[in-house]
Amino acid sequence: MTSLPDNAGTTRRQFLARCSKAGLGIAAVCGMGYGFYDVRGPKPEDRATDLVSVPDFSIPSQAGKMAIAHGKDRAETVNKALSALGGMEAFIQKGDHVLLKVNAAFATPAVLSATTHPQLLGEVVRLCFQAGAASVRVTDNPINDPASCFALTGIEAAATAAGALVYLPKDSYFKKITVPGGTLIQNWPFLYEPFQGVGKVIGISPVKDHHRSGASMSIKNWYGVLGGRRNVFHQDIHNIIKELAIMIKPTLVILDGTMTMMTNGPTGGSLSDLKQTDTMIVSTDQVAADAYGATLLGKTAADFPFIGKAQEVGAGQADYHSLKLIQT
Repeated sequence: MTSLPDNAGTTRRQFLARCSKAGLGIAAVCGMGYGFYDVRGPKPEDRATDLVSVPDFSIPSQAGKMAIAHGKDRAETVNKALSALGGMEAFIQKGDHVLLKVNAAFATPAVLSATTHPQLLGEVVRLCFQAGAASVRVTDNPINDPASCFALTGIEAAATAAGALVYLPKDSYFKKITVPGGTLIQNWPFLYEPFQGVGKVIGISPVKDHHRSGASMSIKNWYGVLGGRRNVFHQDIHNIIKELAIMIKPTLVILDGTMTMMTNGPTGGSLSDLKQTDTMIVSTDQVAADAYGATLLGKTAADFPFIGKAQEVGAGQADYHSLKLIQT
């Protein structure tokens, strides 16, 4: 049998002593950590720190109005639709500061209809200034590199040529927002800077198929004012779109169905994904606009749960026939 060295007992005692000291140290640190841990979680006032809110940009006297124009030229059809509603002057007055929220999500050319068409954007900017706007801003928080998206889509060039200011997203532009009654948009980064000092907001978006929500139209366009890891919301896509409808109450939405992306949305990538539908929808009710947009995809509002959910929370009316609907 192998004998232990003479100092084995001493070594064992030293080892146990070190373990004991280490254990006490760990316990002390854990105790300190627990002391700083509040089992109740953050207080309501802590959660609300630096939260911002978004005003209601709608015009009560213009509620429930929608016009639909048909044709291939976007500048002509948006003018026809707006004229049916009293012209841009019915929504934009002299001295107004206006924000146009476009869909610039992807760095793709305008011909693929995955983003707001520059011809349409340029005409809307022109009409805002013609109505007396003091300034017009254009913004979005794209999925791809913002500078590339705004350049390759033609959105930046169209906006600046018409005299608008382009707000590319920066970290300093985001503030935290919580949607009243919401469960998803809670203390979440929001593209706040372009909204500061603005009195009117217009959403401009294309009609597209979407592999998660079924469609991307007027309401989902506001997804582009969220920051952070917003892809986590994809697991509850219809409820996040509902909360977007609560969060932003626009002055007007312009839904471009000149070329509708029928398949492979929201990015598309081929002309074969598109269908010529020659329709421009202008509405003060974004829920109704999306309900009509659904028909361009060969579906109805009932096929898209987010439309019904948005109606349930009072964000608009899915039955567009009940509105002051004008077709030209």
